[in-house]
This record gives sequence, C-alpha cells and structure tokens, in this order.
Amino acid sequence: MLARIWLTTAFATICTLSIAMSVTADSTPSDELRALDGEWIFVEDRTEGRTLEQLGAPMASKFSMRVEDGAVILNGHGSGHKDVRVALDGSVTERPDSDKVARYRGAWKSGGGEDSGTFEYEVAFERPDGAIGSGIQMIRRSFRPTADGLVVTVAVNPPEGGVSIGLYRHAEDIPMPAIAKATAADLAWLAGDWVGTRSSGSSIEERWSPPLGGAMLAVSRTVNTGGKMVAFEYLRVVEREGGLVYIAQPGGKTATEFVLTELTPTRAVFDNPRHDYPKRIVYELSADGVLSATTGQLKGGTPRRFEFRRETK
Repeated sequence: MLARIWLTTAFATICTLSIAMSVTADSTPSDELRALDGEWIFVEDRTEGRTLEQLGAPMASKFSMRVEDGAVILNGHGSGHKDVRVALDGSVTERPDSDKVARYRGAWKSGGGEDSGTFEYEVAFERPDGAIGSGIQMIRRSFRPTADGLVVTVAVNPPEGGVSIGLYRHAEDIPMPAIAKATAADLAWLAGDWVGTRSSGSSIEERWSPPLGGAMLAVSRTVNTGGKMVAFEYLRVVEREGGLVYIAQPGGKTATEFVLTELTPTRAVFDNPRHDYPKRIVYELSADGVLSATTGQLKGGTPRRFEFRRETK
C-alpha cells in the first residue's frame, strides 16, 4: 500500500513537471534534439563542493542515446535495460526491473527558458506491497548539449536527495595526451613474474617478458579461492611514435590502448581519456620490491590498487 501511495505522489510530481515543459511533438527531430545522438564518455565531475576522492561520473561512465521520431532511445542508463524508448509526448514507458517496475517519462524542454534545449526524463520505481525498498525511488536525469559537451545532471529522490553534475563528450571530441618519449628498454624493471592476492583472497598474477624487439608482452590471470580461473587478460607495451603504448585485452576481447604520459626509473603512467573506465593505468616499483598496479580516473575518485611481489621459485 505504501508503494502505491508513493507512486501516486511521484507521478503527480511528474505530471506537474511535464505541464511546465514545452514538448517537441514534431515527427521530425530538431537539430537541437539530434545533438543527443551517439555514445557519450564521462570527462569531468562538475558537482560543487566535492572532495577529490568524491569525484566521479554522475551516472554510467559511458552511455548512448538515439533520437527517433517522437522519442529518445536510452542505452546504458542503468537498471539493466539495454534499450528504453522514452517518448517526448509525456507518455509512460514501463519496464520490469528485478523485484520492481521502472516507469520512464520524459520530454524535450524548449521555448527559450533557462532550461531550454534540455532533454529530461524521470524514472520511478514501484515495488510490490510489502517489499523492502532500496532507498532509491525516483531518479531524474537531464541532458543539455553545450559547446563544451553534454552536461548531465542527476537528482536522486528529488527534491530531498543529492544532485550530481558531469560533463560528457563523444570520444572523437576528447583530445588524447601527448605521448612521452621512451623505449621498451626503459620499462625493463617491469619484466618478471609478479604475483599477489586480492582482498577477496583470490590470487592474481602478471607475467611480463623482457623488452625485446621494441615490445614487452604479458598475460594476467586471476584465480579464486576455490582454485578456478575467473579472469584473464593479454597485455602489451609497444614502441610507437617515439613513445610507448600500453595495450590491454581483458578476456581476450577488443584491445584498448593507453599512451605513456609520465615516466621515471620506477614509475610509468598510461592514459586514455577516451576510454570509459579505467582512464589511467599506473605501474610503480617500490624500494622494497613491491610492484603496484593502479587503475582509475584521470582525476580524483577511488582508484583500484593491486600489489605484487616477484614470484619465488
């Protein structure tokens, strides 16, 4: 019963919101609306008042939208829904979502106001009577194309909940950093068989060949506490354009390249701001022989760190 009461209140809010919106009803999407098309990559957290550690994407690090006649098709917006069609006429799209039902409703704001040129939708979650809620009952997302990229604002349980703001761009509009000058021989300290243990107890290893022929090759493997391999990765460092490129293939899938941007005798930083996550990979060898591999954003957030020691035989 409480879920139904909440849902009635939530949709009263949505209806009130939609009255204030000028909805694009033309069957031919406008050029402004077409600016939403494509795949978007997180670039920068623009939420005020956050510490460095709190910086992160307001929603997925990568998502896409596709504009069709009278609707926007969402992909990668969460809730496990690959494609959700949100009509621009204010009608509701209902999708089952695990133990609840998600209801989407959106519109294109126009008419010259402060929020003119913004696509906004809300998704409300209804659970069966008696079900225990997760705490998130509504999410409101708005997308405003600007000269700098797509500004995304996400409000959770508005108006009481938190608000996050982030900038996204198409991959081709994100500049790649200059590559640092180096050769494979400069990473000779990375060669060897390195083993470590995750916090879960799983073992992880990276086995790097010595530099030869302008390249270093490696394979990574993770084995759980039950003795089963649960992940593997092919890795390469190759010389290119006077510098080094780190090439990763998790699970043997499509390769992702990161360029060397910083190098010291015991530390190497590889970046790819066009990748959703991670955007940065750092290898560092400590004075006591511990090799750390850190992955994360270019700025802030909470990086993932793995530590290895040379395997003793």
